[in-house]
Amino acid sequence: MKKGLFIAASMIALSLTSCNKKESGNKSIIKTDSSETVVKDTNGKIDSVSQSSSSLEVNGQKTEKTDYVYKAIDGTLVKVVFKNDPKESTVAITSNKKTFVLTKSETKGDETIYKKDDMTARVVGDSLHLEQGSNIIELKRTKI
Repeated sequence: MKKGLFIAASMIALSLTSCNKKESGNKSIIKTDSSETVVKDTNGKIDSVSQSSSSLEVNGQKTEKTDYVYKAIDGTLVKVVFKNDPKESTVAITSNKKTFVLTKSETKGDETIYKKDDMTARVVGDSLHLEQGSNIIELKRTKI
């Protein structure tokens, strides 16, 4: 009986002391996250397409990721993630459980071009044109 009482008291004491969490850690990382933001077009009107974005700041250097859903002409939905960090800017295109990551190569006016090997992505406004060899896929930003 004494042994059972001692074990029960020990378990209660252990559970009470192990539940104290401290909010300490790496103070140089600041993370902000927003599930939905308002985007304005070049003419100042609010964009009707929703997005998900997050930013992470490590030692004063900011990394931003923005997720969009694009739709192909045949109705296929494609997830597109734009990532901008101090080292490079990339776009990750995910469809049919395959992800292609392309690196930003140039910007011409309102057109941004991403490339990797024989694949090129041209982003103009709400449109994304994928080119791989002779195949061209037109994508348009959409809501789910």
